[in-house]
Amino acid sequence: MILRPFLFLAACLLSFVLADVEVTGPEAGDTITGLKLSITWKDSGTSPALSDLASYQLFLCAGGNKDSNYIQLATLVADGDYTTGDSVDVTLTAGWGADVENAYFLKFISAATGGTVINFSDRFTLSGMTGTFSTTVTEGLATISGTDGPATENNIDDTTTDTTTAVAAGEYTVAYTLQTGTIRYAPMPPMAQTSITAKNASPQWPTSAYTVYKTVAGTPNAATTNTLALTFSTSSREATVAAAGQPTDTAMAKFLDRWKD
Repeated sequence: MILRPFLFLAACLLSFVLADVEVTGPEAGDTITGLKLSITWKDSGTSPALSDLASYQLFLCAGGNKDSNYIQLATLVADGDYTTGDSVDVTLTAGWGADVENAYFLKFISAATGGTVINFSDRFTLSGMTGTFSTTVTEGLATISGTDGPATENNIDDTTTDTTTAVAAGEYTVAYTLQTGTIRYAPMPPMAQTSITAKNASPQWPTSAYTVYKTVAGTPNAATTNTLALTFSTSSREATVAAAGQPTDTAMAKFLDRWKD
């Protein structure tokens, strides 16, 4: 008799499950002809809530299911807004890629308070494409079977839990310039010292290479940086020196006596 109310409560709670983006069109294994692509999506049933996602970028991708073996072929939506609806129609360019079965998938990068969440669609075919794929894409496609796209990457901080535990500690020790993928990891910031001892400032880490762009640089190769949470400890002890006694027959004591009433 106790189980039935519990199941009813669980069912009610499940109806309020939060969700991110689940692409409903194109569907897994679809073949799209022509250069018009209609994209639709809905709540996936996984946190964070779709209503909590402020904006999104949408990319057409091809290749394998790892950051290292697929590429973003084109930006389909540069600054989307989820409040405007759950669908978008885009125009493709035939030269973006090759006509290969289930080579393509979509990538949503959604912004929310505390970070980003990256969702991928299932794979589909673009019939009539006239371009070619890079070696990275070709080698990536050789590693996959079926129509599943890459796994979701949820990089939104949860203030109720330690978000760093889901990532191996070693990720935060790899030099930033040697990391790949859309998420980068930075080490724990140092605690401030009680006194300044350094006479000359010097960098803690080697400088990073940079390129001065004179034309449009394209899509950034990193979406966000996660920094290892700062931890610290303190210690205290009870005072061992007795408190000072009250003034006796001194000038101060006489002064205080005037205010007793």
